Amino acid sequence: MNIGILISGRGSNLEAILKANKEGKIKSNIKVVISNKEHARGLKIANDYGVKAVYINPSDFSDREEFDKRLIQELEKYSVDLVVLAGYMRILSDVFIEKFEGRLLNIHPSLIPAFQGLKPQKKAVEYGVMYSGCTVHFVTKELDNGPIIIQAVVPVLPDDTEDTLEKRILKYEHRIYPQAIKWFEDGRISLNGRKVYVKDAVYGTLPTNPKLEDF
Repeated sequence: MNIGILISGRGSNLEAILKANKEGKIKSNIKVVISNKEHARGLKIANDYGVKAVYINPSDFSDREEFDKRLIQELEKYSVDLVVLAGYMRILSDVFIEKFEGRLLNIHPSLIPAFQGLKPQKKAVEYGVMYSGCTVHFVTKELDNGPIIIQAVVPVLPDDTEDTLEKRILKYEHRIYPQAIKWFEDGRISLNGRKVYVKDAVYGTLPTNPKLEDF
């Protein structure tokens, strides 16, 4: 299986995925990393791992759809089977989502459907919830609201700030995202409407549900 990864920033989830690939836990070919930010740290990380790194400037295109068509062209050059969003901060157009429907994954640092959109950790702290976490889900046209593959739960502490909660959640992001990708490449994920089932996974566990197997 060939994977393409879209990024916009520091690339911490990208690095976790590339590390898992280097260690042989993820066996797919990570063919290309594409960024809409020229100086995204993730581009350097991709180069360090020997993965093709590409910057595409959104300013070169008349609108979001034209930019996304260019993204599709780039991904098709590498015969990509799965597209992974790893800190990609642009809203995807319908044309892109329709092209990769059912093989387009994202990770969001909240227990969706709670705190969708930007700054979910800040929203969680300000709302006063006792638990937050992160979610790997299929991407749909509804922002941060696609069918859920796996979630991890972390406590929110009385003295938490956006930054401290972000760090606590990030540790689980780096585990559940590679796990979800491995399940996908192994053909264990089935999707029925909004419901996702991972074949032979152990359900009903904490702090992750389903239970982590490899990470």
